Amino acid sequence: MIKSDYLIIGSGIAGLKLALKVAQTATVSLITKKKLSDSCTQKAQGGIACVIDKSDTFQEHIQDTLTSGAGLCNKDMVTKMVNEAPDRLNELIKLGVNFTKKENNQEEFDLGLEGGHSKRRILHTRDLTGKEIENCLITNILKNKNITIFENHTAIDLIINKDNICLGAYVFANKQNSIETFQAKITALACGGAGKTYLYTSNPDISTGDGIAMAYRVGADIANMEFVQFHPTCLYRENTNFFLISEAVRGEGAILRLKDGSQFMHKYSQKKELAPRDIVARAIDNELKTRKENYVYLDITSKNKNFLIKRFPNIYTKCLEYGIDMEKDMIPVTPAAHFFCGGVKIDVNGRTNIKNLYALGETACSGIHGANRLASNSLLEAIVYADRVYKDSLKFLNKKHYDLPSFSCQYKISKESSFIHMQECEEVRHISWNYLNISRSNENLIKAKKKINTLTNKVNTLFENSPITIENIELRNITCIADLIVNSAIQRKESRGLHYNINYPTMLPVAKDTIINIKDSLV
Repeated sequence: MIKSDYLIIGSGIAGLKLALKVAQTATVSLITKKKLSDSCTQKAQGGIACVIDKSDTFQEHIQDTLTSGAGLCNKDMVTKMVNEAPDRLNELIKLGVNFTKKENNQEEFDLGLEGGHSKRRILHTRDLTGKEIENCLITNILKNKNITIFENHTAIDLIINKDNICLGAYVFANKQNSIETFQAKITALACGGAGKTYLYTSNPDISTGDGIAMAYRVGADIANMEFVQFHPTCLYRENTNFFLISEAVRGEGAILRLKDGSQFMHKYSQKKELAPRDIVARAIDNELKTRKENYVYLDITSKNKNFLIKRFPNIYTKCLEYGIDMEKDMIPVTPAAHFFCGGVKIDVNGRTNIKNLYALGETACSGIHGANRLASNSLLEAIVYADRVYKDSLKFLNKKHYDLPSFSCQYKISKESSFIHMQECEEVRHISWNYLNISRSNENLIKAKKKINTLTNKVNTLFENSPITIENIELRNITCIADLIVNSAIQRKESRGLHYNINYPTMLPVAKDTIINIKDSLV
């Protein structure tokens, strides 16, 4: 039994920032599946959107967010986030995050421009923003005696008592091959997204939707899972993991071209390459399907080598590894699963409908992103909600730990080496990619539903009868995520933002959230 005031599951920007805040007054158990630095935050290239330039306004940032969100954003939530952004950014700067400054004026930040933004407002550290933030937060975390770090620990299930109060989680200690019980007054899910539900994704391997799946299984409301954002420009290489080419590259003038060199974005939006991500991704997808090709080109050969190395050192180096010189060569790119706008439904303070359970970051659905996330709003949302969860949860610290419900371990442990049901895992990811992709249809959704239902029964049986491994935990979770996506997509009888159904090509006049709860399906 490991007891603490807070149990924080996840070590991206949301989990780390929350841990630093709550550790001022409380004890924290911080668990992460691999090393502390393994997170989507570490991979983030673009930056954090924030109004700091005199020519920019809060209202313009709010409106850009609402426009990208295709009518589904919660305006109050968006307004609060944008207004709080400067204070939260200053906290990061005080902790030691170094955002890139202008070469000719070291007193001002070099603000980037990305799709959907009407002004330059992206604070960045070249194209390594997430890595800079993650490393800085970890440095501060390691100095704090109130935070106990549990690396190589994978959450299995949340612990909920009969009064619908979350008491912590059952956790698999990967290296010790044992089950541990973590009890806490407050549990926060900051587990990141679920890109590995899809065959092709910009996400690291850890992104298996653990927080969303765990919350769903205990009765949390899950919202808007049909809205899966596909990043328009991932470096295309056959039979390798996809590497993200930041939206900031288009913000600096890169042009999308077909294999014959012709441009095409003008056919889809007046903003061309700087249109919101859903429009750009759908445009590329349509061109690829029409021509039966695997990729288009991203062309930034208009910029010289010195500019490219200074602004995009990470992308420049990665492209060179594949024999692509950005100064001379166009980059082959294709869309890949990237970010979930849906997740565990939360209120303005990060609360779920289960007592003492919070969610934040990509695990949560706050209403900010609506039907399509505006670029570089995700890291901002994470630090804003870390602050909100911290302040709201203080009222629960004086309470004693509840008694845990009686428990007989249903998880099987084996001394044998870890194994994975590879066939089932690949099947889930192929179903998601083939039927729950950028463009959907009623026919494909029905096919996906039947396949996922069959697979869910098989995977649950395998989980119950097989020894606990990280792979089995993740397989159960991505299967759950695929099920949530298809059920949400079937409910939405329109096309809005990231959800495009060829059978319902228009947008309904009234925007509504899609809410799914496991208790409803059991009725």
